[in-house]
Amino acid sequence: MSDFRAKKSSEPQLPDRSEFKTPLSVRKLVDARPMPAENISKLALIIRFLKPVTWIPVMWSFLCGAVASGAFGWKEVISIKFLLAMLLTGPLASGTCQMLNDYFDRDLDEINEPNRPIPGGAISLRNATILIALWSVFSVITGYLIHPLIGFYVVIGIINAHLYSANPIKLKKRLWAGNIIVAVSYLIIPWIAGEIAYNPSFTLSSLQPSLIVAGLFTLSSTGTMTINDFKSIEGDRMVGIRTLPVVFGETHAALIAAVLINAGQLLASGYMFLIGQTTCGIIVGALVVPQFYLQFALVKSPATMDVRYNAIAQNFLVAGMLVCAFAIRAARP
Repeated sequence: MSDFRAKKSSEPQLPDRSEFKTPLSVRKLVDARPMPAENISKLALIIRFLKPVTWIPVMWSFLCGAVASGAFGWKEVISIKFLLAMLLTGPLASGTCQMLNDYFDRDLDEINEPNRPIPGGAISLRNATILIALWSVFSVITGYLIHPLIGFYVVIGIINAHLYSANPIKLKKRLWAGNIIVAVSYLIIPWIAGEIAYNPSFTLSSLQPSLIVAGLFTLSSTGTMTINDFKSIEGDRMVGIRTLPVVFGETHAALIAAVLINAGQLLASGYMFLIGQTTCGIIVGALVVPQFYLQFALVKSPATMDVRYNAIAQNFLVAGMLVCAFAIRAARP
């Protein structure tokens, strides 16, 4: 997606700030608009509502946890359990959280992404509510079928999605809190769920390496969440969402994001050395180098480099996650 500010010359001017005097704690109804010009099918519309691109990090985190468990192999890839897990971490649980975010952010999307299904009028609030309720139930049931504790984790994830987007708490407007809770939901919860799914006899001690590594990559993910905030900086300023770019400015926020991204991965690299996986530690550290190089351009022009940075740099970060998962597997007694 191109930078929002770069579009201002070709799109209608943003509404005046005076139009957004309604407090964030007050729910505002969005008037339905005509269906967008592209006449897409209902299935395509629902898929768009679920935002498939956001499923990948959660699915990957679950896979890393499964690998780290030491009980996951190639034959498990075609097992019912793994297929249910991919369904859960992708279209079900992640999709539910994305629909919740769209539902509660409909006012903000009127500014930043007016063609999203709800502000664009393609999906009514009633139908959105029904879809969210059904997807929530399906998600919890699917999680329970994999492991009862994973069903409980799904409930926690859905609660986190409410805390992130829903008024009056709306953690996304509270500086660090929003990015942290998203990073936890994207990394720690699915990673540990992957461990539990393939190691039912787990103990706190057996989960410790995964908890440490997932926690460190959560630190890095908090930085990548900050980069995602650049695309909506104008709308966030208007309605009082206190993201890092809004509070500290684009350059300083990009610097903070870069430090967090690098720190989490370098600490994970160091932990690999502590558990005797030297080669993996070197590889994880080396994967930070291309990200560091890309960060120079990011800091120089955050609003135009945000999407490109994440599209390229995230590949190295997630590769490091899988390397750590294999290291944890190798280090098991």
